Amino acid sequence: MQHVVKRPFPVFHSRSGALEIHQVCAWQDNFVWVMVDRNIGEAAAVDGPDAGGTLELCARLGVRLTTILNTHTHPDHIGINSDLERRGLLKDMRVVGSSRAKNPIPGLSEPVGEGDTVRFGGVDGRVMLTEGHQNGHVSYIFEDILFCGDTMFAGGCGYLFDGPAEKMHASLQRLGQLPPETRVCCAHEYTQDNLRFAFSVEPQNPELRRRIADVWARRARGESTVPSSIGLERATNPFLRVDSEELQAQVARQLEGADLTQPANVFASTRKLKDAKAYKQLPEASLPV
Repeated sequence: MQHVVKRPFPVFHSRSGALEIHQVCAWQDNFVWVMVDRNIGEAAAVDGPDAGGTLELCARLGVRLTTILNTHTHPDHIGINSDLERRGLLKDMRVVGSSRAKNPIPGLSEPVGEGDTVRFGGVDGRVMLTEGHQNGHVSYIFEDILFCGDTMFAGGCGYLFDGPAEKMHASLQRLGQLPPETRVCCAHEYTQDNLRFAFSVEPQNPELRRRIADVWARRARGESTVPSSIGLERATNPFLRVDSEELQAQVARQLEGADLTQPANVFASTRKLKDAKAYKQLPEASLPV
């Protein structure tokens, strides 16, 4: 299966420089995030549909994969666990995942929940319960790096498989309060689709227009558009912008009976409008690219 990204995002570091962050492309649009601590020669992988690319990366870097962090239990996120198990490697792994996971996490050895600390190498990570996409979904924050699975995407958010909308809205609002420089390492390259919808509900947003031009240019070169930043998401992600008057007006115009009485209701109506998928018919020529 050919991945939509031809040129993964360049290696970068956490704020202190202690963690080296690699993006591994898997399946068609999944990302596996691999943290490397060179001082101890170990790597930790966050989610993934399989283990092949991660193991190849670790071999190339000369480090040992010792830790798996799972955000939730959809198959394209715990597939890496199952693949490692088939290879006979999972039994030796430290597997961190939600104590409230909806389904069993293969090899789970360290159940965690809201406010818990996960230490990898010399860095303490923080666990946040970020439900809405799936019950038990967690996110991990290591210094200025956020691994948020399918809760927040670049320019969007995950489907409300378990919901309810109020829960996802609360999760996104909490993530949106992180420092603006926080890197948003989500699990999929969905940015163009998400920004096409964002433009359909906030076409006069100048930051969004600039972001669309940048993203379309990067994707034309085969580059990844992830990670983004919390600051950029606050400025352009419609699911963090429920207080935008333009967004509210567009949602009311496009969605009959939209409930805009409370911020969580605006979020729910905006998500419902995206799920209707009418924005996919927007002609390319209408976008500021």
